[in-house]
Amino acid sequence: MPWKRQQPCTYPGCRKLSDSSRCEEHRQRVTRAYEQRRGSASKRGYSQKWRHASRLWLIGHPWCARCNGLATEVDHRIPHKGDMYLFWDRDNWQSLCHECHSRKTATEDGRWGKTA
Repeated sequence: MPWKRQQPCTYPGCRKLSDSSRCEEHRQRVTRAYEQRRGSASKRGYSQKWRHASRLWLIGHPWCARCNGLATEVDHRIPHKGDMYLFWDRDNWQSLCHECHSRKTATEDGRWGKTA
C-alpha cells in the first residue's frame, strides 16, 4: 500500500494530522453542517411527483447533455434554490449522467473550493 503524506487538518485550531485537508472528525462536522443547510430531498421538492416526471423526461431525453453518455439524472440547468416555478420549468431541465451531474452539483454547491 502506498504511503500517504500526512498534513495538519485545515479546520481552524485543529492540529490533528490527516491524509486529506481535514481530519475525520472535522470532515464529518463540515458534511453534517452542509446537509443541515441544504435540507432533505423532500423539502427541496424531490417528491414522488418529481421521480415520476424525471423518469418520463429520461425516456424522451436519454443522453447526457455534457458527455453524450447514457443519462441517469435530470438536472436543473439553473439551480432552483427552492423556486418551484424554476423547479418545474422543463426548459430548465437537462439530462445528465451521474458523473456529470455530481461534478456540476458539487461545483455549484460550493464544493471543490468554490465559495460563490
